[in-house]
Amino acid sequence: MTGMTGFGHGEHRDDKVHLVLEMRSYNNRFLELYLNLPYSLRPLEPRFRELLSSRIQRGKVELYLSMTELESEAEVHVDHAQVRAYLDALEELKRLSGSRERVSLSHLIGLEGVLKSESRRDPEDLWQLVLPLLERVLAELQRSRDVEGAKTGADIHRQAGVVRERVADIEAAAPRLEERVREGLRQRFRELMGEGVDEARIMAETAVQLVRCDVNEELQRLKAHLDTLFDALDASGVQGKRLDFVCQELGREINTIGSKSTILEVDAAVIAVKDALEKIREQLRNVE
Repeated sequence: MTGMTGFGHGEHRDDKVHLVLEMRSYNNRFLELYLNLPYSLRPLEPRFRELLSSRIQRGKVELYLSMTELESEAEVHVDHAQVRAYLDALEELKRLSGSRERVSLSHLIGLEGVLKSESRRDPEDLWQLVLPLLERVLAELQRSRDVEGAKTGADIHRQAGVVRERVADIEAAAPRLEERVREGLRQRFRELMGEGVDEARIMAETAVQLVRCDVNEELQRLKAHLDTLFDALDASGVQGKRLDFVCQELGREINTIGSKSTILEVDAAVIAVKDALEKIREQLRNVE
């Protein structure tokens, strides 16, 4: 079982370039990718998305990649429009503040966007540098997701065990549900008709009520769904959506049993099963 929360970090440095890559993932119903790439690597964004989509099925994934050129293979140029906009703004600021200070280069040099650097490296050459780093960071991210998934899976196993125990309690108490129906009908007929009760009529009415109150069919489906739940928990690969669907089916059957119950012991078991299923479904929000 794999979780959806994880972190990975890695760096690459040679005599020409320094790369720093970080990846974070969070819970999300679907796969959502957010990529923050240097300008010179943006043409490679489809490759990043294709690789990540092939390895991760669900979750919000954020990728941050920075690149520092250690050997000059970049073109630096002035953004004329940006400089003019800054100059106009600084002059306006001078007028409003009443300052007589002259606008100088020192005021402009640190402003964002005044100078722009573009790498002259071939994006294909950069991809060959980035790909091994991306594989390492992705593997680290996956390890952390696996650790979270193992903890989540252990807790789901515990809650599934509670469901199985309480379903066994309901199955053991089921015969008493039938007996309660028989005794209840017999008592009602006696109150209405006295001692001259028509046994054949009691038996016929009891048969009708037993059909309405019988929970054997629901119990069999519950046990089958439980087997599916445990099989999915022990299976490899993405199981989150499948497990959520099975929990919905378990909830539907236990609700039906609860509506038919006339015994406090069964009512208590139904509540315990619902509580365990709710905890499982909460945990499944963390599972890929």
